[in-house]
Amino acid sequence: MARLKISERIRITQLAADKLRRGALTSVLNAPPFRWQFGASAAEQLLIVPQDLRTADPSFLNEVEVGQYGLAGAVAHADEFSPFDIKAPSEAWARELHGFGWLRHMTAAARPEGREIARILATEWALRYRGGSGVAWEPHVTGRRLISWISHSSLLLEDADTETYEILTESLGLQLIRLAASWRNSPSGYQRLLSLLTLLLAQLCISGHEGQITETERLFVQELRRQILPDGGHIGRNPEVLVELILDLLPLNQCFAARGRTPPPELGNALKAMLAMLKYMRLGDGMLARFNGMGVASPAGLATVLVYDDNPGTIPASAPATKYMRLERGEQILIMDVGSPPPLEAAAEAHAGCLSFEFSTRTELMLVNGGAPGAGNAEWRAASRATASHNTLCLFEKSSSKLIRHKTLADLVGGSPIRHPDDVQASIYTHDDCVEVKTSHDGYMKRFGLMHHRTLALNSSGRRLLGIDRLAGKQESMRLSQDIPFAIHFHLHPAVRCRRGDNPNLAIIELASGAVWWFSLEGARLAIEESTYFADSAGPRRALQLVARGATVGEAEIRWVLEAQT
Repeated sequence: MARLKISERIRITQLAADKLRRGALTSVLNAPPFRWQFGASAAEQLLIVPQDLRTADPSFLNEVEVGQYGLAGAVAHADEFSPFDIKAPSEAWARELHGFGWLRHMTAAARPEGREIARILATEWALRYRGGSGVAWEPHVTGRRLISWISHSSLLLEDADTETYEILTESLGLQLIRLAASWRNSPSGYQRLLSLLTLLLAQLCISGHEGQITETERLFVQELRRQILPDGGHIGRNPEVLVELILDLLPLNQCFAARGRTPPPELGNALKAMLAMLKYMRLGDGMLARFNGMGVASPAGLATVLVYDDNPGTIPASAPATKYMRLERGEQILIMDVGSPPPLEAAAEAHAGCLSFEFSTRTELMLVNGGAPGAGNAEWRAASRATASHNTLCLFEKSSSKLIRHKTLADLVGGSPIRHPDDVQASIYTHDDCVEVKTSHDGYMKRFGLMHHRTLALNSSGRRLLGIDRLAGKQESMRLSQDIPFAIHFHLHPAVRCRRGDNPNLAIIELASGAVWWFSLEGARLAIEESTYFADSAGPRRALQLVARGATVGEAEIRWVLEAQT
């Protein structure tokens, strides 16, 4: 467990004070005498029904009809009960249930049974949780539910009897008012931006709330500026967050147009930059690289948002704010993490993968980080965040970042954040159409007095990757009192196989397509070991990894080459 620094103690105090202030303001604003300022208490008229861009699965209705609710990677059985009566298998499952995002599956099924079940469950929720609290009323859950109810209002309200119609529209108004009062209680990060985004969207869609739009727009833009970096990356450095945000920001943008209002320029600029960043973070298979919480790929979601890109063939030259580097030559792509962890309040999902990289050839993934497990496999999350689950050097079996286990801080930011490395350097050079990256980080400096330097060079065809990993003190020349073991991990995608060559420091890598690459090593001994690939929709999968093992007395240099065989 990492001991807190003075600056971190001060930051925790600031975050705690901010939470108390936000909570006190929420309590005041949620009191009956003040609720009037948030507009009408019932959604008497829906002016706009925004499009739900998320992919729907009509078979979800078939499962519900037999009492199975598959949400957030877990299945709960409620064949004789309401899903609101059973014990949730996880908090993530409960949030998805109360968020009603599954209404899109009912709409897609286009069957009367789906409409009836959706209406019954929404009415039950409205009656049961009118004055409730807990998970059902967390601001970002309320936000997801509001978006779902509004986007699928025809499913819930069309041909509904008068009593059901009044119950649901009254609940919509109540949820909007409570969100207007409580959005400040959202955790700092994606959840808070989602809460403000929803509030603005709902005020545009529901009549009687025009007076609140200007102020909500100001707050939304302020939060958008804070979370979306100039190059389009998210402050948490997780590429997956961009997809989720864009799927909601695009309908919001359309709502402004439908109401004849000019959207804030920051919204259009952010969308453009975020779409560019998504292209920057894609490997040869078209999916996003697995860094800092990026987990199970969503091909449909990514494909949906990229349709809205006005410059599909243009990829940014760099990502200086989000701190990733992309090397591309021939049909090979390499993406590397060259940044420190996000700010404390945005680092609850960040990974200790500094200087790790992923590598693809044509449409096949070869070297991948472990990625983040799905919501149904949360017990694997700690292991997935460790340096050893990434394609980089691990010293003395310790991660280059330190996990901060502090209950108050975890409650404030939604999990245990990480800190270090603090000093990460990276520069890129091009010569003879080859591209070379020189990097370093100080994640092991305080504990072991060593810097990790890494050089990667991709030749003009992309079929030869040279790597040099070096350990040295800041003054370059030093000797430790004892040897310290190191391991440089090269995790292979589960579809990739490898075997030893005739040379003990040579491995032969075989891709599913039949392509063969050789991995050779100098300065350490090569091992082929088991690995775990966390970012799979079916759950963690067994895979293989190449590991360069050795020990350093203060200085060490390991050279390796990955080369395609003709």
